[in-house]
Amino acid sequence: MAENGIIIKAVNLTKKFGNFVANDNLTFEVRQGEIFGFLGANGAGKTTAIRILCGLLKPTSGQIEVAGYDVYKETEKIKRNIGYMSQKFSLYEDLTVWENFRFYGGIYGLSGKEIRKKTGYLLDKLQLTAARDKIISSLPLGWKQKLAFSIAIIHDPKIIFLDEPTSGVDPITRRQFWDMIYETAHEGITIFVTTHYMDEAEYCERVSVMVDGKIVAMDTPRALEDKYHVETMEEVFLKIARG
Repeated sequence: MAENGIIIKAVNLTKKFGNFVANDNLTFEVRQGEIFGFLGANGAGKTTAIRILCGLLKPTSGQIEVAGYDVYKETEKIKRNIGYMSQKFSLYEDLTVWENFRFYGGIYGLSGKEIRKKTGYLLDKLQLTAARDKIISSLPLGWKQKLAFSIAIIHDPKIIFLDEPTSGVDPITRRQFWDMIYETAHEGITIFVTTHYMDEAEYCERVSVMVDGKIVAMDTPRALEDKYHVETMEEVFLKIARG
């Protein structure tokens, strides 16, 4: 589906709410299997753009293709080819681990047999098989995060969108979560991740930096650090934010 290895293509993506411009002519491409960081402070317009790319929100204007499909006309096809995980993890707290896998697997159109097989494999990989029948609300935050990620890839999507997935979790769990991201990208799934933790930008292959609805910088973390004559992405972001 990805043309020339490009799995997400946005040209002049614009979203307005009345007079407010949330996304101002965003142009970027993401390659298949890439870990692409979409960075910016809270309110920069990251979540609005991610909702458009997921087919959940119509853009005001621009040309946008995700997994080879047009966001204006083929949103259902887009939804079948992506996984999504928000900062709230989107798990049903009053259901068990297994019930969450079964519910989401059904939404993604998997058969009962496929759901059982994939759930068994993913829980075994996470070493959480013993938690299969536990209610989600009783689990530690780090477990919930890993389970939500696994549920988002149960249907083998081409792209997974992660919207501030490590917000509020401890540094060790964040590091473990990034190990899962690397492993998933290694399998050829594209990772599109928004974060306001600048240290996480270092883990991405390429990053874009958004300020007030505009992309103001885009390159590899190393290239941006060289360009701004600093040693960390945190310092890059500070230089950009200060203009």
